[in-house]
Amino acid sequence: MCGIIGYIGEKEAIPILINGLKKLEYRGYDSAGLTIQNNSQLSTIKKQGKIKELEKNLKDSKSKIGIAHTRWATHGKPNEINAHPHINQNNSISIVHNGIIENHNALKELLEKEGVKFSSNTDSEILAHLISKFYKDDLEEATIKALELVEGTYGLAVINKDKEEIIVARKGSPLIIGLGEHENFVASDVPAILEHTKRVIYLDDNEIAKIKKDSYKVKHINGNYVDKEIHEIKWSLDKIEKKGFKHFMLKEIYEQPLSIKNALRGRLTDNIKLNLNFDINEIQRIILLACGTSWHSALIGKHLIEKLTNIPVEVDYASEFRYRNPVISEKDLTIVISQSGETADTLAALKKAKSKKSKTLGLINVVGSTIAREVDSGIYLHAGPEIGVASTKAFTSQVLSLALLSLQLAKGKNLPIRQDLMDEIKILPNKISEFLKEDTKIREIAKEFKDSKNFLYLGRGINFPVALEGALKLKEISYIHAEGYPAAEMKHGPIALIDENMPVVFIATKSDLSPKILSNMQEVKSRNGKIIAIKNDNDYEIKKLADYTIKVPDTLEELSPIMNVLPLQLLAYHIADLKGIDVDKPRNLAKSVTVE
Repeated sequence: MCGIIGYIGEKEAIPILINGLKKLEYRGYDSAGLTIQNNSQLSTIKKQGKIKELEKNLKDSKSKIGIAHTRWATHGKPNEINAHPHINQNNSISIVHNGIIENHNALKELLEKEGVKFSSNTDSEILAHLISKFYKDDLEEATIKALELVEGTYGLAVINKDKEEIIVARKGSPLIIGLGEHENFVASDVPAILEHTKRVIYLDDNEIAKIKKDSYKVKHINGNYVDKEIHEIKWSLDKIEKKGFKHFMLKEIYEQPLSIKNALRGRLTDNIKLNLNFDINEIQRIILLACGTSWHSALIGKHLIEKLTNIPVEVDYASEFRYRNPVISEKDLTIVISQSGETADTLAALKKAKSKKSKTLGLINVVGSTIAREVDSGIYLHAGPEIGVASTKAFTSQVLSLALLSLQLAKGKNLPIRQDLMDEIKILPNKISEFLKEDTKIREIAKEFKDSKNFLYLGRGINFPVALEGALKLKEISYIHAEGYPAAEMKHGPIALIDENMPVVFIATKSDLSPKILSNMQEVKSRNGKIIAIKNDNDYEIKKLADYTIKVPDTLEELSPIMNVLPLQLLAYHIADLKGIDVDKPRNLAKSVTVE
């Protein structure tokens, strides 16, 4: 997630902007830049890489007004050209922007017909030129007119070379105003300004504000002024980089309602909108390739695609596929899944598939990554940077994106569109938020099992991969040995391990296979195993058999993996935390595996 800071006051702007950017580094970024106003001129400096690269190129300035940004690429490669701020053609207006402009292609075409020349590949640059188009000596009015044409989300800050003011606007992307003495601030998050002020105003969606050094005015974009409450921040700097969470992993678990929304944005309205550069009707087989957590999402994708499209699907470990001689043709679609877009085994497997003329598609979270550049088509997750080594929100965004892809493929094959599935996807973020209120109960269960030496996770059908993912999470961060199995396979070996010291996690939410799961639970109960059951409702049979139950909101079976993995993420997190382990940096693991 990108970071924004702005300053207007009586002090030198550059040190405040730079220090503010450093406070936002935890959000993840690939470039940084700033614009300052001085003597009726704008000076913009931006650099790829860390903030220290930007600092090397700064000169002394007495400027009292400026805006700055750390960018995590969404549209366009992570380079200096695509870095923020973006300026208009005559260098009189500069903007920084968080969010996604969904109709940027249409707006760009409109502006290009009017003679505007673009210098970047970003959607954000549209805003600088659009505001410039409407500017007639009133920056706020020009910004309002520009935003009336915009579809998408924005946390926006704008300055002009002649105006001693900053215009800010918000829709779907957080933005705050910090209030000081003869100075005011703008930021995407509190840490950027907390050393200067604890008095802040939180902008709401569709609000715009004009900020001067001694004043501010907020109004709805329709023109009505809004009386905003001033909040006093109670947090301390050493705690808020994780937004009050003890670890980034926990923060990222709680970000999943937002990450799911971001994966949906612009893609699911009354229809499915994914940009696929191939003819769906030419596809006779799909091959899903991935490693680790991404491989688990691929297994779920197999269920979804085959059920909704009748296209046969194979799933393979990228690390194994690269050393086989797979039979592939131009009628195949190879889908590679990687959070980082740099996973060495997955990249090698992709190249092998391309060498055999397969069409290729990537599910990637990092724009501009190697895999993102190599594939024929791409679906970006837009989950935001994932700092915790154990993947959480990227996994659920992958599963959601595979569901969208399945719907798009079905549409392309003229199969009936599952309106019930589309409707349920739209309300999924609310259900995730509802479930996260169960966190305290899960921590209490974690206390009972933190000293266990082994765990067994069991699921059926589309939730068998969720059992694998739950076991992996526990292994990764708590160092407890855990295995995931199809529940029916327990009697073919693992049942020998069941005794009073073996906790068994059952994914027992509603499905056509629910009676089978109950039978497997009875097998464990008769051998004194300790049962933790993930369930939907107050099913009497489950309550009778399970020692502990965790209730998740009911949803369609196709989407149940997204709901059911949440308690397993939290269970692993709390066990590891209770054991005193550094959850965000588990031993021997790296966030991006770029070596074989």
